[in-house]
Amino acid sequence: MATPPAGGNPYGLGAALEQGGIIAQSIFAILVIMSAASWYIMFTKLFEQQKILNQAKKARTVFWQAPSLRDGQAKLEANSAYRQLVDDGLLAQEQHTKLTDPVDQHEWLLGSLARSQGAINSKLGNGLAVLATVGSTSPFVGLLGTVIGIYRALVKIGAAGQASIDAVAGPVGEALIMTAIGLVVAVPAVLGYNWLIRRNKVVAEQLAAFSTDLHGYMVSAGAVKPVVVKAAPAPVKK
Repeated sequence: MATPPAGGNPYGLGAALEQGGIIAQSIFAILVIMSAASWYIMFTKLFEQQKILNQAKKARTVFWQAPSLRDGQAKLEANSAYRQLVDDGLLAQEQHTKLTDPVDQHEWLLGSLARSQGAINSKLGNGLAVLATVGSTSPFVGLLGTVIGIYRALVKIGAAGQASIDAVAGPVGEALIMTAIGLVVAVPAVLGYNWLIRRNKVVAEQLAAFSTDLHGYMVSAGAVKPVVVKAAPAPVKK
């Protein structure tokens, strides 16, 4: 067995990687990459979701208070999810007048808005498959490192002819570190995946509600419009 440096931890992560060789170091690098990828996706998707949730608040107030659909379109942020719905709805309205076969405007607009909403929801779901993959496979990757580490430890112990508890506990404990690392990588990925899926559902419900209101507004020539509750003014301090 390799002799640890004086004053160092003989059973730490560094010792486990040093004794595990290239296989343990490769597995550890894979787990680090998986963890970094999952955290990156969680933060970027959280930022993207929060941006659309903030756009929903503006769409419920500023857009529906506009005197016309074109004015409301101009007040929405460019390249925003709600601006995309309005743009696609107006484009479908213009395309309907160019159709040679008679198609009901209600169905044409409904299909166009549904496609636009589906594209937004699909974009929100990008990257979540990586979180699901990391959450389901990282424990097994760590377990693989543990199995290989235990095998190498037992081979060294057998070659040295030592079977005492101090000779077994150290190498086996070092091998179990890889399983612990795999679980540390998997748990945040699973929790983040479930949380982001729930927030995507909220975003999809808000987009569906806006799409329904927009559809009713367009097929009724502005006669059907959702009621916007204005916020109460702040009390004046005396």
